[in-house]
Amino acid sequence: MADYTQIRYDVADRIATITLDRPEKMNAFTETMRIELHDAFDRSDADDDVRAVIVTGTGERAFCAGADLTPEGGRTPFSNPDAVDDLSDPRVRDGGGKLTLRIYQSTKPVIGAINGAAVGVGVTMQLPMDIRLASTTARFGLVFARRGIVPEAASSWFLPKIVGLPQALEWTMTGRVFDAEEALRGGLVRSLHAPADLLPAARALAMEIAQNTSAVSVAMTRAMLWRLPSAPHPMMAHRVDSRAIYRLSKGADAQEGVQSFLQKRPASFPAKVSADMPDFYPWWEEPAFE
Repeated sequence: MADYTQIRYDVADRIATITLDRPEKMNAFTETMRIELHDAFDRSDADDDVRAVIVTGTGERAFCAGADLTPEGGRTPFSNPDAVDDLSDPRVRDGGGKLTLRIYQSTKPVIGAINGAAVGVGVTMQLPMDIRLASTTARFGLVFARRGIVPEAASSWFLPKIVGLPQALEWTMTGRVFDAEEALRGGLVRSLHAPADLLPAARALAMEIAQNTSAVSVAMTRAMLWRLPSAPHPMMAHRVDSRAIYRLSKGADAQEGVQSFLQKRPASFPAKVSADMPDFYPWWEEPAFE
């Protein structure tokens, strides 16, 4: 997909910036936007020159005001006329969940720069992003109970991991809109910034990753930290990190990391995510992994 109509995709300084771009609709989420975002993450994963991804919205009013419930918004749980008896039917699947699962699978670190109002899927799409920064003017709302539905986008899995169960329960059961300060106190966002300073702060964080770390190390670390806390026993983490350290320690990036440290110079890591991930990655797709 070369041409986007509801997002923008730009790469500079090894950072991909994905911008939700429907300012006339407060960047409201549609099926078209979901498809374009999925494609953008495919592009960033396929590009070894991209070391980090920033997701933000156009303007200062909204990051994403939730699902577009108007006719042009496309298929939503509210607008879908289909009567489906088989709940495993693909038509039942939540579009927000399709997106968050794709972001979860990213091999590049993802930073959310939340520039304004974020409601419904505007909040839940942030949850698989690794770090979230927010404008001081941002507002958040997990409003599903006030619309007669439930939290979507796999947020019942993501949200408690990020903010803890008591905070997740309060925000989702009340459905109230809360400000950026509360989002910071609750652990949803890492830091608050004046609107003009938000994107520069996100880029500075992305540059710290891009300029100083091994792409393969970051991809493995991201996969391990998202997946292994859900393992039933720490032995699974021990197996994965033991094998990862063993494999990566034999590679060119580890040699460069040691030499650059000893020589007191910036590292230049040669390994690529597309070609140099450990041979047991992705371990979670192998039922017999032990």
